[in-house]
Amino acid sequence: MEPEAYLDMAAVEARHWWFAGRRRVLAAAIRGMRLPANARILELGSGTGGNFAFLSGFGGVSAVEMNETAREISQARGQGAAVHHGMLPDNLPFEGHVFDLVCLFDVLEHIEEDDATLRTIRGLLAPGGRALITVPAHPSLFGPHDIALHHKRRYTRAQLAAKLRAAGLRVQKLSFMNMALAPCAFALRWLDRLRGARQASGTSIPPAPVNTLFTWMFSAEAWVLPYADLPFGLSLLAVVSAAD
Repeated sequence: MEPEAYLDMAAVEARHWWFAGRRRVLAAAIRGMRLPANARILELGSGTGGNFAFLSGFGGVSAVEMNETAREISQARGQGAAVHHGMLPDNLPFEGHVFDLVCLFDVLEHIEEDDATLRTIRGLLAPGGRALITVPAHPSLFGPHDIALHHKRRYTRAQLAAKLRAAGLRVQKLSFMNMALAPCAFALRWLDRLRGARQASGTSIPPAPVNTLFTWMFSAEAWVLPYADLPFGLSLLAVVSAAD
């Protein structure tokens, strides 16, 4: 993404319903993993550090971010995570290190070499370690929002499953997420396409009552996803481990 996009992200990610709801869903998924005490956690593509606060509740956090502006913002937040410069798939400063949890939150779609990136993630997993990955779903939705964020692609469930397995990863969970708000998002994305919009609708923080409602609707999935998969949604969530 452009540096300006990171500045915009830092300004909204603490309150915007999408970021707030996603954090709650991800935290629930991690709680279900029963990580060891003081788990070694790595976030790849950590952006402006909006996930450090909740991740640090599960262990010690290291991070990699390629964008200098984003790294500076995340370090200034003072959440205790060590943020390193690096680039996927093969320019990471962790040779010889492994982790109990590797996180890749809406990052894989930005990387041209996504297959090689998944193989890199497998090599970063400690014995018994897992990776938690989220990506945008439904290639048919690809439009101004994806272009603005420099997405290379969106994924079908079958495509992501095949790529994970080809990289030597065992799929423990693969579910859609953000289901309740998907119909609204589909309508907005198609409307953007019909009117030739250069910027996607719905990216700014909505009025407070709407933002609160949307946050609740998204984060309610935190009660469901640890126990069941959702059949539809805007994104995909995968929990994987290294295959034998």
